[in-house]
Amino acid sequence: MQAFADPSVEAVFKACPPALKKKLLSLRAMIFEVAASTPGVGELQETLKWNEPAYLTTQSKSGSTIRIAPKKSGATQYAMYFNCQTRLVDTFRTLFPAEFNYEGNRAIVFDTDQAVHEDALRFCIAMTLTYHRNKTGVGA
Repeated sequence: MQAFADPSVEAVFKACPPALKKKLLSLRAMIFEVAASTPGVGELQETLKWNEPAYLTTQSKSGSTIRIAPKKSGATQYAMYFNCQTRLVDTFRTLFPAEFNYEGNRAIVFDTDQAVHEDALRFCIAMTLTYHRNKTGVGA
């Protein structure tokens, strides 16, 4: 597991109920794994945005921010958030209409008692982490 560079980020995970913590740590690991295996993404910065763990491609500037957090509206729900000013979630919805539950143009919502479609989610993460590079053709 990727070590926490920022104690405030680690504290947010520690404060989560055990079932949500396990799922969120799994998403965190997947984000780092996809970043490491996707050419041109480089090292991620893990920080807090709106008191939620956020993953940025500050070094390469190749992608858009991803945030993960429990849903405030449901004790068993958690989400991966994307910049709502992009077309990322609309694209995910087109590519994976049945694999995920979506919240508007900003999130994929999960439930702790449901399996995550990992291959599809890895594709979505890679697409997000290369969003700016692919949009502009930089590094392509």
